[in-house]
Amino acid sequence: MKKVEKGHFVRIHYTGRLENGEVFDSSEGRGPLEFQVGAGQVIRGFEEQIVGMGINEKKSFTLSPEEAYGHRDERLEQTFSRSELPSGFEPSVGEVLALQTPDGGRIPATVVSVTPEDITIDLNHPLAGHTISFEVEVVDILDQPPAPSFCGGY
Repeated sequence: MKKVEKGHFVRIHYTGRLENGEVFDSSEGRGPLEFQVGAGQVIRGFEEQIVGMGINEKKSFTLSPEEAYGHRDERLEQTFSRSELPSGFEPSVGEVLALQTPDGGRIPATVVSVTPEDITIDLNHPLAGHTISFEVEVVDILDQPPAPSFCGGY
């Protein structure tokens, strides 16, 4: 039986839960997650846990913050004067903004407070500092990327 190895392309159904059991993400109701093992497309601990699994195999595992999204870094909360924001921009607490980096990349930032003078954003990943658990099932293991599927016609 074929087992997941570094370099394989895999399709996996999963459900991710916080410490309190709350689901934070799931492939339920949509297609399985597809990625190449070892390419850094998913968190390290997730990748490590699926190596060695076979097709249709199910597994549950828990990841510490170090294996997942790291610990919170309070230095990643930044406060800006509202005068630095575009005119008419009215952020709200909980809103996720996409900040542009000098190289053209994007970084998500969560608005944590808004006053008439300032806005405070948090650049930590929303799951930073959390121990998270997953239930996974390997749907497919491929040596090459899956061929794209096309729907519809002319």
